Amino acid sequence: MPTRPAPTERQKRLGAELRRMRIAAGRTTEYAAGLLGTDRTKVSNIESGVRAVSPERIRILASNYECSDEAYVEALADTADTRRRGWWQQYRGTLPQGLLDVAELEWFATRLRSYQTVHIPGLLQLGGYARAVFAAALPPLPTSEVELRVVQRLRRQQVLDREQPGAVEYIAYVHEWALRMQFGGRRAMREQLQHICEMSERPRIEIRVLPVEAGAFPGAGHAVLYAHGAVPQLDTVQLDSAHGGEFTHAEAQLIKYRSHLDWWHAHTLSPEDSRDLIHTIVHQL
Repeated sequence: MPTRPAPTERQKRLGAELRRMRIAAGRTTEYAAGLLGTDRTKVSNIESGVRAVSPERIRILASNYECSDEAYVEALADTADTRRRGWWQQYRGTLPQGLLDVAELEWFATRLRSYQTVHIPGLLQLGGYARAVFAAALPPLPTSEVELRVVQRLRRQQVLDREQPGAVEYIAYVHEWALRMQFGGRRAMREQLQHICEMSERPRIEIRVLPVEAGAFPGAGHAVLYAHGAVPQLDTVQLDSAHGGEFTHAEAQLIKYRSHLDWWHAHTLSPEDSRDLIHTIVHQL
């Protein structure tokens, strides 16, 4: 299979899992190359996500690596299936790869959890709010790119509209101050908060607010998205930062952010009380 000049995070993750499986089995790249009838350079490229690998070859590697977790192996094989082209691919070459990687991560997740301290979660943003967020970037973005980012952000939200099978549960934890900062002005913010309340009434969507009275909270204030994979081994965390999104799937990091989410769940208001607080903020605008 041909090489990829710029593999996606999902493709790099597949390669990393194959490398992890090989090392756990105590096997070398030469051994893997022998199984696949290729050379060690191509094996290294597969493990870095630069070169594609077929589902059949993944099963061959897993069998010879003595991996008996069938659900895990099949999840990896499904990740390698290149027949499905995501809607986000049409933005390749016009938007940063990180924005496309987030959309892909959300689309293939089985469950999504996030916490935000400054912004409304992207999956809940209206166009006016999203436009204000992107327009505030430094250095300033051209108007055409702001609009392209707004359209792509709104399209991401279709993941919440999927019906069974494939429906995704979403739990969003939001700090009260994120609800009070007026991105786009009073009217836009009022519409945005009303939209959040409406979304919180939908099945499989839960929105919980951390009131300012709660005081300190864990973490550095980054926006965090925890995407549950088809199996627990494929969970991924995405962190927002000033220079773009960062992705991590190291077990120690997954454990840390699961504990953060547990903390937010324990200290945020119930969904009903959260809606009441949001309505109160709307009336204050």
